[in-house]
Amino acid sequence: MANADTVVILDFETTGLSPDMGDRAIEIGAVRLVNGEVTDSFQQLMNPGMRISGFIENYTGISNAMVKKAPPCHEVMDAFADYIGDDNLVAHNASFDKRFLDAELSMISRDYKGQFACSMLAARRIFQDAPNHKLGTLVEYAHIPSDGAFHRALYDSQMTAKLWMVMLETIEQRYNLDNIPFKLLQKVAKTPKKAVNALLEKCNNNTK
Repeated sequence: MANADTVVILDFETTGLSPDMGDRAIEIGAVRLVNGEVTDSFQQLMNPGMRISGFIENYTGISNAMVKKAPPCHEVMDAFADYIGDDNLVAHNASFDKRFLDAELSMISRDYKGQFACSMLAARRIFQDAPNHKLGTLVEYAHIPSDGAFHRALYDSQMTAKLWMVMLETIEQRYNLDNIPFKLLQKVAKTPKKAVNALLEKCNNNTK
């Protein structure tokens, strides 16, 4: 069974909110965790073949001039599909990143075998006292060192990886669990907040 500490953690920057409305990826960043350690990373700007709005330029710091010089989406995403391999995937607000990953890969007839987990949904259950569950807020809440340079894909994936490991360590310490399965984090993310403690206590009892 795949463990939650061996995953690819990814983040997209995009022209907008929805590939169904014609939006495209403009940057992909990812890090690979193996047994809780970052072993490599992937980062690439990509040319979406359309103009980036002023809002997105200001939000991400990615300009039209930057993506004009970048390789096209299909080229970058083909390389990224190779990078993912068979690993499971994590993203903060995974429904957003999964939509863009699925849309971009479908255009080049590529796919992936791993499953997704959402660090934001998991954090809502594990860190219920956090002021909110935005990535920057959670990084501060968990006392993870940061220079605050969010909204670039590689940096956000690096911070998500650190947050993910803090969540796993928190579960290990609270419930005396080792080698946490990836499927358990998927289940935690979908469990009502009031039922999370009972779920993890049950896992602890089952390991004794």
